[in-house]
Amino acid sequence: MAFSGSRQPDLDWSQIRETVKLLAVSVAQVEGGLKSGDESVGVLATSFTRMVDDMSAVQEILTNLAPSEERDRALRHCASTQETIYSSIVAFQFYDRLQQCLQHVSSGLKGLSNIIETPGRLYNPVEWCKLQEEIRSRYTMESEKIMFDAIHDGKSIEEALALAAESANKADQDEIEFF
Repeated sequence: MAFSGSRQPDLDWSQIRETVKLLAVSVAQVEGGLKSGDESVGVLATSFTRMVDDMSAVQEILTNLAPSEERDRALRHCASTQETIYSSIVAFQFYDRLQQCLQHVSSGLKGLSNIIETPGRLYNPVEWCKLQEEIRSRYTMESEKIMFDAIHDGKSIEEALALAAESANKADQDEIEFF
């Protein structure tokens, strides 16, 4: 059975169905972007792993050679390349955080869509509270929880983003790891 759409509305037209469609488009965009990003990052991660292994092997070979100016220069280049690789690995950690955030957005939008399209849930504050608790419970980063709480405490988007950024900056200084 085809439902009435906003392009050709009839008596069956519903703003709730239109909202659900827009939420579905948003979820599809987020999930499509995540899938594309995962594939690219997978290739890059494999490449960086190979580079680390190759640089370690080159460094070992160079270290076993007789000392010379050329050997020392080559070792400095190895050290510089390894530093660049480690910086790239840190960037992957930030990408991983972005990916987690977008996955949370996607699942939150799905939950919102489900509650909106079910009249018995749509008008039930307990259902909304349950959805909010489910969304918050999925958060793994403190900055996400801070932003969520700030919005629900009535702060503006800008204020919530500032609080989350402050928390994330503090966490970045404390949690960056080198593989």
